[in-house]
Amino acid sequence: MNTIEHKRVNLIDLVIEKKDGAPEGEMRFKGYGAVFGNIDSYGDVIEEGAFSKTLKEARKTGTYPAMLLQHGGWGMSAQDLMPVGVWDTLEEDQKGLASEGVLAPIQRGVEAYTLMKMKPRPAITGLSIGYIPRKFSMGTKPDEPRRKLHEVELVEISLVTFPANGKARISSVKSGMDFTEREFEQLMQDAGLSRKEARIVISQGFRHLKAMQDAGSAELDDIVAAIKHNTELLQRT
Repeated sequence: MNTIEHKRVNLIDLVIEKKDGAPEGEMRFKGYGAVFGNIDSYGDVIEEGAFSKTLKEARKTGTYPAMLLQHGGWGMSAQDLMPVGVWDTLEEDQKGLASEGVLAPIQRGVEAYTLMKMKPRPAITGLSIGYIPRKFSMGTKPDEPRRKLHEVELVEISLVTFPANGKARISSVKSGMDFTEREFEQLMQDAGLSRKEARIVISQGFRHLKAMQDAGSAELDDIVAAIKHNTELLQRT
């Protein structure tokens, strides 16, 4: 019988975006489900490439790991194991398991999204993987990791409250107009403006929009929606 193990990290590069769709927009976020080369609190190290086989199989079959809350609370009821969304992008990069997904517009999905957006700090920041170790080697010396995980079968990725890996930290949270000037410039260039024209827009308009955001203007979301809508229209032509 295969036992599912769990490994937690803090969300890295958490990005929360508001998009057209659900009542509050599409509840999209991204982070890292695992970090390579870092000894976690269990004494394990996940090696680069450990997820390659399971991700290849997911893309082939279309069956991706589940998105759960708190690993289903370690319970076995249907409610505990009901997914709260879907992972639509799972890739390995040099840092770890880059994960991007969308929360479902259900009560638990909205609650999780609200907690991740809280100020002055997110109330929930953790991601944790549920996996079956397939290939690993045990450490033989006191200064070596307990295990080096060479290949794992990824079963689920959960949003969790208490991450075990303190190395990974949130670096950004984005919603509405939380663009940097460089990102806003790129958005304008994607819409068809030259770099010079984009810089003019930034110097005369971007800072005003940011000031509106700081003041809590109700008009800001409408402005952002219009910018995104016009960008999409221009990209189709």
